[in-house]
Amino acid sequence: MISPECTPWAQTGGLADAVVALARSIAQQGHDVRVFLPLYDGILEKIPLKAHEAPLTVHLGMGQSYARLWECEEEASLRFYFIEYQRYFQGRAIYADAYGDYSDNPERFVFFTRAVLDACYQLPWIPHIFHAHDWTTGLLPVYLETVERDRILGHSASVLTIHNLQHHGYAPKNILDFAGIPWHVFRSDAVEAYDQVHMLKAGLYFAQKLTTVSPRYAQEIQTPDYGHGLDSLLRFRAADLIGICNGIDTISWNPQQDSFLNHPFDALHLKGKHRLKQELYAQWGWESAIHSPCFAVVSRFCEQKGLDLLANIIQELIQHMALQIVILGQGDGPLESQFRDLAQQFPQRCHAIIGFDTPLSHRFLAASDFIIMPSRFEPCGLTQLYAMHYGSLPIVRETGGLADTVENYDEQSGNGTGFVFRDISAGALYDTIGWACSTYYDRPQHFSRMQQRAMHLDLSWDRSSRRYLDVYRWAREAKGY
Repeated sequence: MISPECTPWAQTGGLADAVVALARSIAQQGHDVRVFLPLYDGILEKIPLKAHEAPLTVHLGMGQSYARLWECEEEASLRFYFIEYQRYFQGRAIYADAYGDYSDNPERFVFFTRAVLDACYQLPWIPHIFHAHDWTTGLLPVYLETVERDRILGHSASVLTIHNLQHHGYAPKNILDFAGIPWHVFRSDAVEAYDQVHMLKAGLYFAQKLTTVSPRYAQEIQTPDYGHGLDSLLRFRAADLIGICNGIDTISWNPQQDSFLNHPFDALHLKGKHRLKQELYAQWGWESAIHSPCFAVVSRFCEQKGLDLLANIIQELIQHMALQIVILGQGDGPLESQFRDLAQQFPQRCHAIIGFDTPLSHRFLAASDFIIMPSRFEPCGLTQLYAMHYGSLPIVRETGGLADTVENYDEQSGNGTGFVFRDISAGALYDTIGWACSTYYDRPQHFSRMQQRAMHLDLSWDRSSRRYLDVYRWAREAKGY
């Protein structure tokens, strides 16, 4: 596994959770798994690591550089390696600072990718499969099919997972000289786009197999509406593109033994969930509203997540429905201000916490009755999976992994695990929240049945990791080994 981020050491989103959980699940099935990521600031303080004595020689096109390899062995079949190189990773976050993306991100992640290959030679450890994640590792399949083709790593197959097609990774074309990759790949049916190197496109062309994080998203990105300019390439590679839904870490996210919860609970014993809601309401002076449903948001604030739709209807929701709204997240500045202002305007009905807080995210999902996710697009989504596991029913737009993982409520049978709407509009979201609210009050037996159905779903990585093992086997066959 080669990734720019991995829980618990470096994280900006669901990619980090997916990488570590998938790696662990595959290792538990008896496979030798190694995860590589850069050594960012703060990692050495989080967990003890062992440094390799010999320097790591990194063979770039412009000459050799020297890095340092650190190791953490979780168990015999799962190890984590960290590439230390101060110029690119010391004093840096993963992708960006307060002023935006780092201008040298292409060089940083090309260096990291080349260093992983050289680390494999130094260990020595020759994997059957390199599993690359997103644009930052897009040149790894190119290396395997060019520079490494006639060397031992040329026998390794590659799989590239698209976690979010929105992020492409454009680099100046002279990045090929820096990387040491031959110029014959600088063409439109390989790595070139708009006279630049398109790092994600490169991986999409050269990897043996491609995956993305839900079946619906695999179909959506083959269309102009969701393909971000890569839809024709993805249609070309459609036979090698497989959608596999993410799972969740059912050890870290387990309402029966969650260390962030004062009252554990499970599907058959929901008293703890009700007490958590009482505590949350009491904290904000909402005791008189204890029988009102709690609608929660736990999210980044950005256009993708569609939370501007919610911000525009909160006042109307509060005026016309007996509900409480709690919000946890950060991101877009104007949206942060809008949620903060609404919470100040309606302190007895709405509460907003601006920022990211892991313990609070667990408490909000555990205490709430519903989670709101009106995404414009969503490759997979993890929050709706966590929410269902904690008995909080998702209100989602019918897109990507949300459509694949949330079963819409059937008013006749009472089946379903959430409430689904199609249109990207504030009106559609308003109506769906109203539908959920009326179900909570008017059909409590259906609400309870849906909670039970959601909490009994198998959301672990076991099934998904078995599908990835199939993909790895197919990639090896496509490679000819």
